[in-house]
Amino acid sequence: MSSLKAYGKVDEAEQARLDARRRTRKRITIISISSILLVTTVVAAVVGTRASSGNSENGGDQAKYLSASVKAVCDVTLYKDSCYSSLAPLAKSNQLHPEELFSLSIQVAMNELSKASQYFSTKSGSLFGGVTDSMTIAALKDCNDLLGLAMDHLNSSLSSAGDVSMLDAVDDLRSWLSAAGSSQQTCIDGLGETNLKNYAQNYLKTTSELTSNSLAIITWIYKAASSVKMRRLMNYGEQEKVEMPKWLHQRDRQLLQTKDLKKMADVIVAQDGSGKYKRIGDALKSVPNKSKKRFVIYVKKGIYNENVRVEKSKWNVMIIGDGMDATTVSGSLNFVDGTPTFSSATFAVFGKGFIARDMGFQNTAGANKHQAVALMSNGDHSVFYQCSFNAFQDTLYAHSNRQFYRECNIYGTVDFIFGNSAVVIQNCKILPRKPMLGQQNTITAQGRFDPNQNTGISIQNCTIQPFGNLTTTKTFLGRPWKNYSTTVYMNSMMGSLIDPSGWLPWTGNTAPPTIFYAEYQNLGPGASTKNRVKWKGLKSITKKLASQFTVKAFLKGDTWIPQTGISYNSGL
Repeated sequence: MSSLKAYGKVDEAEQARLDARRRTRKRITIISISSILLVTTVVAAVVGTRASSGNSENGGDQAKYLSASVKAVCDVTLYKDSCYSSLAPLAKSNQLHPEELFSLSIQVAMNELSKASQYFSTKSGSLFGGVTDSMTIAALKDCNDLLGLAMDHLNSSLSSAGDVSMLDAVDDLRSWLSAAGSSQQTCIDGLGETNLKNYAQNYLKTTSELTSNSLAIITWIYKAASSVKMRRLMNYGEQEKVEMPKWLHQRDRQLLQTKDLKKMADVIVAQDGSGKYKRIGDALKSVPNKSKKRFVIYVKKGIYNENVRVEKSKWNVMIIGDGMDATTVSGSLNFVDGTPTFSSATFAVFGKGFIARDMGFQNTAGANKHQAVALMSNGDHSVFYQCSFNAFQDTLYAHSNRQFYRECNIYGTVDFIFGNSAVVIQNCKILPRKPMLGQQNTITAQGRFDPNQNTGISIQNCTIQPFGNLTTTKTFLGRPWKNYSTTVYMNSMMGSLIDPSGWLPWTGNTAPPTIFYAEYQNLGPGASTKNRVKWKGLKSITKKLASQFTVKAFLKGDTWIPQTGISYNSGL
């Protein structure tokens, strides 16, 4: 009622928007109710089967109903025992819907993660037999940060599950739960670099399983609803335009549409003292926490020798430079000198809604220092436009969440585009360079480890060419870092530097059959698939399947990339 103007003329445009929102809410309600009915029918079928042999007079029916309801949900998970043992004691009602069990599954994962986190405090180093070396202390600090990120993602998932229709939020839920799992896995991998992987796996075993279970449950609910095409209701009737996000006020629209972003910057960074700050890190401290308003930092040309972190509390930050070869952030932290891979990044993004334009990011450690990251992004809905990423091994760490790269230059040697985000790299130049003696180049190393994660690397309309003389170096499109590694190359130009076999195993002579690798309508002398490796997981895909890895389908980018002011291709 508050939306209606009881006196005076009703604005027609406002009324149209109100009517559109009502239609959308109605469709979402129909979908939600239908989804609940569908999934509950599945549960009821299990209940009916199991309860038919029960005794209705001994009070055991309710317990059997609860048991069967929880089991029906847990049967779709990878870790059924941990699912059942964690949810069964909490299921106090015989009217629980799968959505409620999903929320419970996140709660138990959060509780377990909270308990596990204490083991990774540097103050509790004695739990690892007494930690004194700097590498292990750094890895434990990374774990503290990563488990904090995981807790944030679980909390966001739990909050969204209660705020809106679950199906309406399913893409966010799957992304955040995938990211929560990735953060825990990165903690394990990081301690693996210090020979403490077994300890990490033991302490995080239960919480990792419970996080995976939550992801499996929401994926199942979504697929169950989609299987009867309920989501078609969303397209019924009049099509509505995607609205700008709430934080995008009039100033932000003008800001992102203008070509002269630098004059509208909130702060300026310049080494010559002509700006408010001389260091990027200092400028970031002035960004309001959790701001829904775009905050723009203009960084004048120069080489900024600093390791920069955009903290998770710094939302909607935009950094713009004078060009990818003019404004450069430079560092040299690396694995050989004692820094874990995750914290070696010259520039690390944790805050959501981050944009970088006309910037260069480099790690100058060199090939002989092995893992040395130029940029690491964990920020959801992060965008990089006309930027360069220059290093050797592990140049670009697309760690987790949803990311988009457009018209960038990416240089490197071993696994130089890696991580477990959902990322589309579009209209970029991918530039393998000379590695260490005896090394081979691998462009990608995708880290999907759970079949229910919605992650992968999609490389679309890019150009792959050598940076320097690579006539004696073999270069491969990638290798599977984890068992469900997912990588797709589409409509890209591949130079002759690509080895005819295309892909390299991580270990041994083959790859897990569970990976998903694909090439679709690529061009150039390196694009021939005639002599590619004969792996079960290397697919020949149709246009329909390739479309699933576009900005529109894979990132749901049409709902958030337009608001960044960055040009992009929505589909193939």
